[in-house]
Amino acid sequence: MTDYQAPLKQMRFTIEHLVDFKAVNALPDYEAVDADTVEAVLEEAAKFAAGVLAPTNWLGDRQGVKVVNEAVEVPAEFADAYGKFCEGGWPGIASNPEFGGQGLPKAVAVACDEMWAAANVSFALCPELSQGAILAMDRHATDAIKAMFMEKLISGTWAGTMCLTESAAGSDLSSLTTRAEPKGDRYLITGQKVFITWGDHPMAENIVHLVLARLPDAPPGTKGISLFVVPKYKVNADGSPGESNDTRPVSVEHKMGIHASPTCVMAFGDKGGAEGFLVGKPNEGLAAMFTMMNYMRLGVGVQGTGLAERSYQKSVAYARERVQGRAPGEKGRVAIIRHPDVRRMLLTMRALTQASRAICFYTAACLDRASHGADAESADFYQARADLLTPVAKAWCTEAALEVTSHGIQVHGGMGYVEETGVAQFYRDARIAPIYEGTNAIQAIDLVGRKLLRDGGATVSAFVSDMRAADAPLANAGEEMAVVRSALARGLDELVQCSTYVLTNEKKDPELAGAVAFNYLMLIGTVIGGWQLARGALVALDQRAAGGDKAFLDAQVVMARFYAEHVLPRCAAYGATIRAGSGSIMALSAEHF
Repeated sequence: MTDYQAPLKQMRFTIEHLVDFKAVNALPDYEAVDADTVEAVLEEAAKFAAGVLAPTNWLGDRQGVKVVNEAVEVPAEFADAYGKFCEGGWPGIASNPEFGGQGLPKAVAVACDEMWAAANVSFALCPELSQGAILAMDRHATDAIKAMFMEKLISGTWAGTMCLTESAAGSDLSSLTTRAEPKGDRYLITGQKVFITWGDHPMAENIVHLVLARLPDAPPGTKGISLFVVPKYKVNADGSPGESNDTRPVSVEHKMGIHASPTCVMAFGDKGGAEGFLVGKPNEGLAAMFTMMNYMRLGVGVQGTGLAERSYQKSVAYARERVQGRAPGEKGRVAIIRHPDVRRMLLTMRALTQASRAICFYTAACLDRASHGADAESADFYQARADLLTPVAKAWCTEAALEVTSHGIQVHGGMGYVEETGVAQFYRDARIAPIYEGTNAIQAIDLVGRKLLRDGGATVSAFVSDMRAADAPLANAGEEMAVVRSALARGLDELVQCSTYVLTNEKKDPELAGAVAFNYLMLIGTVIGGWQLARGALVALDQRAAGGDKAFLDAQVVMARFYAEHVLPRCAAYGATIRAGSGSIMALSAEHF
């Protein structure tokens, strides 16, 4: 089994040059986070990912999890790794210092998140859910609730979950039926939730569930949903875990992938009601929960990036070792990395992975600039951009992960289809990413409906203007960047034309937005990826001229060219499908399928 090694040089390059980290570093809360700090954090994270988490990945996939006596059992090695994770201070690196967090920028923490996902995505989901719960409570909970839960969550002593979905509701949260009855300053929660990631486990002393439920007088639909924090164990006056709080795992799902991540059916209130505390205002819980959901959506995009990187690394190692076939001009059999089609797959894997990383890291930097900027106008600008990018990061990057991990199996040939090789696990683990935290279709509809249409295309237009600013530097870079310049320009033109088409025709065709949303998301994601790789190539040319690491910098230029020649042309196909509208998609009646 090939060991995972974090791509530290590529990560540092992305953070330094593709996310405008100087602007993040200039924010009042982040002025002390210099290049040396970033490098130290990433190097330690890389050691932990490779030395502690990666060795447990294959074991967790084989062993899985199970419910025994109303409690979930996980591999013992996971509990040991979680203890070391907490000892290292990793759960709170980007959390509020007021409660013990280190307060690092999300643009740095997201690189660590990628490492955890690449090393062992089943494990990584546990602290990822906790971070989302921390953020939601930090923004919406009362001081009393924060005092009760925040420090324990940030230290990792307690873990968090997100409890939205019910068996009869699915993504339609307006149909949820979990109830919350007032009881003094608390509420009694009764109901059942499904697909609860890390809903129960023995790794933390307590588990803090964020649960959506309805009050007795709640209006119907999503306007009648409230958010509650419901611990597994009641909290004693001294802050320690007390007696059971009437929550239990009913079962765990038997899944295609992420076998070591317990996906639970959770029961609340079988014995009279689980005590919970209201977070935010009554009947406004969905808005509060969206803080956590959007955090997790970026996190899922990062998971896709990590799995893509792991698959790429393993595939390159195999392609270098596997000898098969002959090549023009060479005597004897050659390693398969010599064959053009294998190189096509490996380059596609690397290009999509680098583009995904740049999209996710840039989105994280926009969130930093939105939440910590002193200038309200600038903060609003970057919040709008982060809002635009979040569904792209979640959906485009996870679609890319499926393509990359599928190529990884193909590079291995028949051995890729054999579980003992290990590469099939990356595809199985990645397959959930386009589904959970809102399917990629939901992300696409959100992008078109709430981001493009809501402001008449203003946010997209501003982003297009920023991306077009790369044209002059690309022109000045000469012939080497000519293909990158022309391909990016065509992609941007396609994006503008399709945006205009949707804005002009959506009122005439009520089915249009839903019909074209996915391809619109894939179009904008493909363009943004090309823009980021083009920016990286421009930096590489300057650094190469100054005597920098030639091999690494040459690779940045080649990746931008490859992406321009082999990935950006997809924009034309996406554009054609968008302009085709909804006609053929809606032409057949349901009974004719």
